[in-house]
Amino acid sequence: MKVVYSPEHIHHDIPEATWVGVLIPTDELPARVDVILEQLGDHELTEAVEHDDTVLDRVHDPAMTRYMAEAYRDWKAAGYLDDPGQPYVTAYAFPHSKLMGSGPVRIPASPAARAGTWATDTMTPIGEGTFRAARAAVDVAETAADLMIGGEQLAYAATRPPGHHAGRAFFGGSCYLNNAAVAVERLTLNGFTRVAVVDIDAHHGNGTQEIFYERGDVFYGSVHIDPGAGWYPHFVGFADEKGDGDGLGANLNVPLPPGTGDDGWLRGLDRVLEGVERFGADVIVASLGVDAGATDENSPLEVTEDGFRAAGRLIGARSLPVLAIQEGGYDLQTLGALVAACLGGLDVSPVERQQSGGVPEGGGGAAR
Repeated sequence: MKVVYSPEHIHHDIPEATWVGVLIPTDELPARVDVILEQLGDHELTEAVEHDDTVLDRVHDPAMTRYMAEAYRDWKAAGYLDDPGQPYVTAYAFPHSKLMGSGPVRIPASPAARAGTWATDTMTPIGEGTFRAARAAVDVAETAADLMIGGEQLAYAATRPPGHHAGRAFFGGSCYLNNAAVAVERLTLNGFTRVAVVDIDAHHGNGTQEIFYERGDVFYGSVHIDPGAGWYPHFVGFADEKGDGDGLGANLNVPLPPGTGDDGWLRGLDRVLEGVERFGADVIVASLGVDAGATDENSPLEVTEDGFRAAGRLIGARSLPVLAIQEGGYDLQTLGALVAACLGGLDVSPVERQQSGGVPEGGGGAAR
């Protein structure tokens, strides 16, 4: 299995963020990639190759990515580093419909308000190196997708910061650019006609869902903690969200109650994979978050290392090419082992994956 990474991730290093109006320590830290790569030391490491913005601009509103690239510069120029002394770009005003009135969307002149045009929360600040790292994570995802286009049956993208909470014109939940969605788009442009996203992060990937909600060629399936039980992203991720337009029926959410362990979580994943089968996917992009782990304080799910290994086997048993993209997982004591367990499960039957068929016209791996 080839492992793609970028050393540029270290430039996003923000130790604190604002939650319910107070500063708290963050756990989306550079050490996350370090512990993962340490666990995956036996695999072939591939450094990401820079890509232009062609695919990125198909996934995200270019106005948002342009804002993100300039946000810290503008914040610093406005003097906010000194007064009020906020070292990171942090949203404080959001374009609620009652605030905006009936006119067009206007981008605020004040950098202190501008962040809220795109950010969905105060927990996803922008630091001096944030965009550099987020853009490099996109390169990681695209480089891994290129491996699949070249015929690889399994690849892993060690993306950081994560991405599945970022939508076409919004970012939040510690996510800035949607790495998985960019990988999907690159695959669809290069010979794969039906792509399935299987999201096992503890939280619903509201950004990925939003990007593909009306697409009939991309299936999105997620097993996650029930937002109705009070968990992020709160407003979406419910079972009645089935897709719309051409995408009707290509969206499947399996919310789980707090305290769900291996058995219930794997049953939920199996439901998602049944949806993949019905959809007739020719490749799986796995949003591989491991914050459903029992020791991770970011969710009340209770999945063990054995559970993640079994999840990898369930996904791999579909005998489709699999591109795994890193999402959440924040307990540094267990993060590396849980990622390795899931990838190890995926990697147990490479022969079966090689037997799954030929290469779709224009590139890629096995087709159905």
